[in-house]
Amino acid sequence: MASSSLIDLRGQIERITYSNEENGYTVARVRVAGRKGLVTVTGNLFNPAPGEVIDMQGRWSSHPRYGEQFEIAVYRSSIPASVQGMERYLGSGLIKGIGPVMAKRIVKNFREKTFDIIEGDITRLAEVDGIGEKRIEMIRKAWEEQKQIRSVMIFLQTHGVSTAYAVKIFRQYGDAAIHVVQENPYRLAADIFGIGFLTADKIAEKLGFARDSQLRAEEGVLYVLNELADDGHVYYPRELLLDKCVEMLGIDLGVVAAALDVISRDKRIVIEEVPDTCAAEGKAVYLAPFYLSETSVAARLKILINTAPSLRKIDAEKAIRWVQEKLLITLAVRQIEAIRSAGRHKVLVITGGPGTGKTTIISAILRIFSAARAGILLAAPTGRAAKRMTEATGWEAKTIHRMLEYSFQKGGFQRNDDHPLDCNLMIVDEASMIDTVLMHHLLKAIPPEATLILVGDVNQLPSVGAGNVLKDIIDSGSVAVIELNEIFRQSRQSSIVVNAHRINQGEMPWYRASGGQEDFYFIEQEEPERVLQVILDLVKNRIPRRFGFDPIDGIQVLTPMHKGQVGAGNLNVELQKVLNPGREGPLRGGRSFRVGDKVMQIRNNYGKDVFNGDIGRIVRFDDELQELTVSFDGRRVEYDYKELDEIVLAYACSVHKAQGSEYQAVVMPVLTQHYVLLQRNLLYTGVTRGKKLVVLIGTKRALAIAVRNDKTQKRYTLLRQRLTA
Repeated sequence: MASSSLIDLRGQIERITYSNEENGYTVARVRVAGRKGLVTVTGNLFNPAPGEVIDMQGRWSSHPRYGEQFEIAVYRSSIPASVQGMERYLGSGLIKGIGPVMAKRIVKNFREKTFDIIEGDITRLAEVDGIGEKRIEMIRKAWEEQKQIRSVMIFLQTHGVSTAYAVKIFRQYGDAAIHVVQENPYRLAADIFGIGFLTADKIAEKLGFARDSQLRAEEGVLYVLNELADDGHVYYPRELLLDKCVEMLGIDLGVVAAALDVISRDKRIVIEEVPDTCAAEGKAVYLAPFYLSETSVAARLKILINTAPSLRKIDAEKAIRWVQEKLLITLAVRQIEAIRSAGRHKVLVITGGPGTGKTTIISAILRIFSAARAGILLAAPTGRAAKRMTEATGWEAKTIHRMLEYSFQKGGFQRNDDHPLDCNLMIVDEASMIDTVLMHHLLKAIPPEATLILVGDVNQLPSVGAGNVLKDIIDSGSVAVIELNEIFRQSRQSSIVVNAHRINQGEMPWYRASGGQEDFYFIEQEEPERVLQVILDLVKNRIPRRFGFDPIDGIQVLTPMHKGQVGAGNLNVELQKVLNPGREGPLRGGRSFRVGDKVMQIRNNYGKDVFNGDIGRIVRFDDELQELTVSFDGRRVEYDYKELDEIVLAYACSVHKAQGSEYQAVVMPVLTQHYVLLQRNLLYTGVTRGKKLVVLIGTKRALAIAVRNDKTQKRYTLLRQRLTA
C-alpha cells in the first residue's frame, strides 16, 4: 500500500465484530464524524477496545459480501474523551478489574474526570459501590501496564509480532522487552510458551538478522533437536541431523556444522560416539538435558538393582496362600510368579494387556508387603491414572509430579538424592507413559535400598515425551520381567478386552454393526462429512439414550489427527455446538469457551498444580475480573483470560492425550485419510481406553491397515544399550 495513496480517517470504535488474538487481525465498526452510520474498518490492531479513538491511514475497498470497508495500513490510538467513549473503553475488558457493570458505575460517578481520577487519584475509586482496596490495586496495576505496554507494542508490531505474542513478550521482559528482542529475538522461543522458533525467526528477519547468521544457525539447530524430541527422540544421528537442519533452516551444510561445533563447546548439546551395535548411525547428538537424563536413568537403575533391599524377606509360598484367602481370589500362574519376583528382585516390571490382572496383582502385593510393615508408595504419571489406582487398590496414589513435590516458588522437584522419598517399596502404574526426563527425576528420589515395581502395558503408545523407557528397560534384559498373558474369565466376556488382544496379535476385531447390546461396534462410513455427523449423533443422542452414559463426562471422542473434519480441532467445535450451546464466554484464537465446557490442560503449570492432559469443566467466567474457573475433579483453578492458551476444548482429543485415562464409552474415527497414523499400537491404545463401550466409525480398509501395521516409528534412544554396558 503506497504511502502516497493513503487516506486519513479518524473515528471512535463502537464495537468489535471480529478479533483474532493470534495475529491481531480485527474487524471493527467505527463512528466517524460527518459520515452517516458506522464505518467497517479492517486491519491488525492491538487490543482494540470499544470507545477507543483511532487515527488511521489506509484506503477504501469494496468487499463482495460485506460492502464498503476501510483497510488500515497504520494507525495510532488514544483514549476517549467523551463520557460514552470512556464507559465503552473501560467496559471492554482491557483493564482487569473493570467490566461493563463496573465501568458504568465509575463513569456515572466521575463523568469527564474518570481518567484523571484513575491516573492521579485512584484511591477515590473506593467511592464507587463494589470497589474495595483489592480491586483498586488490580485496576491500578492494569492501568499502568496498559500505559507501559503501548510503546513496546508499537515497536513489536512494526516488526511483525502479533497482538497476543506482544502481550506475552511484555509480561516476560517488561520495559526490557525492546532491548531483548533487538539483541536476540530467538530468546523468545525458549522463554515464552506459545512462541516457537518459527515466530522468533520471522521477527529476527524483520530486525535484519541474516538467514545464515551464526546466531540463527545455533538457535536453529537447537530448534530442530527440540522438534525431534517432541517426536520422541532422545538423541538424533549427527549426519541425519545436519541434513534435517539444512532442509528446515534453508542454509548451507557448512554453516550448520559450524553451529553444531559451537553449541557443543558451549555444552548446550552433547555429541557422543554410539555403541558398535548402532555404528551405522554415526555420532549421537543430544540436547544436554536429555543426555543427562538418559545416562542418569541407566546409572541409577544399575545402582538400584545392585543395592541390598530394605524390604523384609517374606515366605513367598505362605504369603501367596494368605493373600488368596484374604482377597477371595485364585491367582494365575504368572501372577504367582510376580509375587515371588517382587520378593526376590530389586527392580521388577509387570506388563500385560487389559483383563490380565495387573490391578489384582498390585492389590495382592500391597496386602502382602503392608502386612510385612513395608513403607509403600504408589504413583502414576497422570492425575486420572493415579485416581484410578487409588480407587482400584484402596491405597492413596499420587502423580509422580506431586510425589516428587514440585515447587514453583523454589523451582524444581524437592524430592531428590539429597532429600529422597521415604519408602521400601515403590509401585508405579501406567509406566509406559513415563518419558526419559521424568524417569530421571523419579529415580533420583528413590532410595537405593528400595524396591521398584513398574506396571504397564508395553504394547500401548510410548510416552508423549522423548524416549521409550519401559520398552528399553524390558528389552535390555537387565531387570526381571513378568508378562501377564492370561485373560481372566470375567474379562473374556468383554468384546473390548478380547478385541484389544486380537488387534495386538494382528487380527481383525470381532464386532457387531447393530442390534443387540454389545460393548464393541464398528459403523461403516467412508466420507469424513458423514463420519462427523454420525459421531455427533452418537455422542448427543444414540449412546446416552441406549446406554445411559452422560454425553460430556461419560463419552470421549478419540481421534488420530488434530486437523481435518474429524480431527480434534473441528470435532471440538462441532461437539461444543451440540453438547453445550450456552452463552458465549471469552474467546481464544477465534474459539469460544463456555460455562460447562470440558477442557484439557495442555502444558505443565506447576504454579497452578495442573498438568498436561488433566481434564476439567469450566464452572464460571467473570468478564469484570477477566478470569475463568475450571474444576479439575472438584478442585477449582483460576485462569486469567491471557492464560487461556493453556487449555483447549476436550470433547475430542488425540489418542496420545488419552493415555492413562479410562472412559465409560469411546468413539473413534478410523479413516484412510489418517493413513500415516494408522498404526496397531495407536488403535490398540484407543480401544483400551473404553471401559464399557467402544464404537469405531470408518472403513474396513482403514481398520485393516491399522491392525496390520505394527511398524512403530523408530525412536532414537540408547537407554537399552547403556543398561547392558
